[in-house]
Amino acid sequence: MADKRELIVEGKQKNVYATGDPDKVLIHFKDTTTAFGGIKQAVLKDKGIYNNEISSIIFRRLTEAGIPNHFIQKTSDREQLCRRVVLIPLQVIVRNTLAGTTARLLGVEEGTRIPNTVYEFRYRCEDLSNPMINVHHAVALGIVTYEEAETVMQMAGKVNRELKALFLEAGIELIDFKMECGRTSGGQIILCDDISPDNSRLWDVATGEKLDKDRFRHDMSDVCASYREVMTRLQKIGKI
Repeated sequence: MADKRELIVEGKQKNVYATGDPDKVLIHFKDTTTAFGGIKQAVLKDKGIYNNEISSIIFRRLTEAGIPNHFIQKTSDREQLCRRVVLIPLQVIVRNTLAGTTARLLGVEEGTRIPNTVYEFRYRCEDLSNPMINVHHAVALGIVTYEEAETVMQMAGKVNRELKALFLEAGIELIDFKMECGRTSGGQIILCDDISPDNSRLWDVATGEKLDKDRFRHDMSDVCASYREVMTRLQKIGKI
């Protein structure tokens, strides 16, 4: 088991701990849940266990696909060992169907089908409510170079293709998801953070039922049951 040492980052839904290796960290998944910039908060029993397993399955799939990422191994129900990175303050939101904030921004109905994939950049700054920016803003702020932005965009496209296929195997439609990248000590840009129902919209293919954090945002029932359902379906894929 990895040697968990001092707390590096205490997040709303995850904690990051140092280990005996300066290039590795332990990520602990919590049961806390927030929405609307932290205005709405709750503790959902075992949510951290579900998200750890879901994210571990996803990152193993991405590793098999040759997509560079921080995941090394799941070490317990709530923790995973990962490569240490310096987080790039740039969120990429990949949208296959228009929903949530973007649907409202564009004045279209939730679930509007589109002929393309929409890629959004957001400046990771909570004081500014994570504003949407374009690549030129990102370069002007010194977040990335144009070449690095292209690397991130290409990675987002590959991740999207893999995740759409994975979730479709599980009878789930990937509506959208948020991804983040970081730089290793050697300067390589890799995928990091987690991918789970906390930062993805996942709808049942057959019924259209929401299986993600929108259930918490909009006071729908069975939030944790939906997370557990996503986990169970993904687990079954590896056993077929």
